[in-house]
Amino acid sequence: MKFLFDLFPIILFFITLKVAEKAAGASLILGKILTSIGILTTVKASLVPIMLATIAVIIGSIIQIIWAKLHYKKVDKSLWLSALLVIVLGGMTLYFQNDAFIKWKPTLLYWTFATVLIGANIFTKKNLIKDMMGKEISLPEAIWEKLNVAWAIFFSALGALNIFVAFNYSIDTWANFKLFGTMGLMFIFIIGQSFAINKYIIHEDKA
Repeated sequence: MKFLFDLFPIILFFITLKVAEKAAGASLILGKILTSIGILTTVKASLVPIMLATIAVIIGSIIQIIWAKLHYKKVDKSLWLSALLVIVLGGMTLYFQNDAFIKWKPTLLYWTFATVLIGANIFTKKNLIKDMMGKEISLPEAIWEKLNVAWAIFFSALGALNIFVAFNYSIDTWANFKLFGTMGLMFIFIIGQSFAINKYIIHEDKA
């Protein structure tokens, strides 16, 4: 359930994009929405689906924040950051009619994660990966350090890959990668990580 909750805005973006590509009235709907928020302009037909999907992901991110606040009593910092990027870059996409802004959102999010992981370790001596996973497993300190770096490298690479796909392939291909490709790479990385650290797990002696 938590997994689907985290993916909700992305799934909403994906579904809206696919529906808008085939809906005859998509341009009319977008025009009414933009007019209602004070953006009076004619949108290129090729941009209509992604602009509608951008509106959907903005709404989805706001709903996600409200839901987390009501049901979990707190909102993770990562959700706040993601919502902020979506609203700012999504708003710029709508205002300037330029899909480059929303395409940069995943990359900026991943690169921020990578920067925070390394920055916290360097400047505050905190290992955030250990803070998140340390309650579940016990590992030697050197392995925690390597895990922290590994996650930072993974997020950096994922951000770069997003930009490569976004600006070298079609919007459809990028949307598929954004949902399925990213999820698949994350799954593979976590499974690989599990195998790599398994032999280093410290098992507490039981009386």
